[in-house]
Amino acid sequence: MNYSEALDWLYSTQLFGIKLGLEGPRRLLREYLAFPPRNTKVIHVAGTNGKGSTCAFIDSVARATGTRTGLFTSPHLIEYPERIRVSGIKIERDEVALHLSALREMVTQWDPHPTFFEISLALGMKYFSERQCELVILETGMGGRMDATSAIPADVAVLTPIGMDHQEWLGETLTDIATEKAAIIVPGKNVISSNQLPEADAIIRQVANERRAPLTFAGEPLEGYALGLTGAHQQENAALAVEALHAAGITLNYETVKAGLSSTQWPGRFERVDFSARKDASATILDIAHNPAAARALTATWRSEFGNTKANLIFGAVEAKDIEGMLDALVPIAGHLHLVPVNSPRALAPEKLVAFLSEKAPAFTIHSTLESALESPSSLPSLITGSAFLIGEIKALHERAAHRVTTQ
Repeated sequence: MNYSEALDWLYSTQLFGIKLGLEGPRRLLREYLAFPPRNTKVIHVAGTNGKGSTCAFIDSVARATGTRTGLFTSPHLIEYPERIRVSGIKIERDEVALHLSALREMVTQWDPHPTFFEISLALGMKYFSERQCELVILETGMGGRMDATSAIPADVAVLTPIGMDHQEWLGETLTDIATEKAAIIVPGKNVISSNQLPEADAIIRQVANERRAPLTFAGEPLEGYALGLTGAHQQENAALAVEALHAAGITLNYETVKAGLSSTQWPGRFERVDFSARKDASATILDIAHNPAAARALTATWRSEFGNTKANLIFGAVEAKDIEGMLDALVPIAGHLHLVPVNSPRALAPEKLVAFLSEKAPAFTIHSTLESALESPSSLPSLITGSAFLIGEIKALHERAAHRVTTQ
């Protein structure tokens, strides 16, 4: 199969849905010889917010030390190879096609059939092994206990802030969700956690104690370093990353930490872009915030960067999210609100978003297309947020790239 044909097959596996469990991914990793070599360190990252940024900080600082890294994240924003990187470089399309062809031949008769995410994980891990990565950083897809990434033994577990999200899969309470995510803690292995809400804190301490896993809270923001990512919350993510690398046995010094943190890049996190379609605006900011906690952090970052200047807010979301909570957090910084569709099977129509607006909401416009919102004149800086799918679509428009939606 060529790259396009390989992706067609991979995307067809989304019909098998999301299957939480470890038996399938363990079999796939074992038979595809994709488990990491014993001398490869593995850092496993779970949490509700900040996973991607924390993974990016870990990867960048490790690379600054000369360590060869493998980074597995999801979802991608524009193109599939974003998910799998070696030393910061995306996997080549030819490699994707080669591995997916081999995987398709191997699993064609399997029942149950591996999912999109399980296949992607096997591809990534085999590629990391072939490239002799010394450190692998794995971001969970969802949860932790039954997430496919938990099939891989980790040397360090990292827990970013845990909040309410994916309740339909992980449970209706913060205690339920924290229990799922804290399950990535490996007996006897180091666990590094950010400061947590009381319910999540209690669960993490309990699980770490039961599993005799040394627990460190990296709760203090990392100050005195320039960061490549914007926002006060990123100082906490950076602190988490540095502690995780210490726990993994990576030798650090001031210069490598400084170089790694300052050069960290991660798309869709208070990302500034230059939109020719918005020449009248002073700035356009993209952020994938898709739950209330992330929206509150985004609002704080906006105020620190723009002061009292309001945002020309372009918002779209998918179903099964706390949209009211997100909008309540964002409305105080909005000068005008544009409600737009999202290119996702789970998208919520802009007309339905109106029901989630409070009386404090500013004037709003409902758009049938994202392009319509972008073309609306405004003297205010623009903020586009609400969904990773929306940010992927906007970045594809900006870069004139093909954009293919995934549910995983």
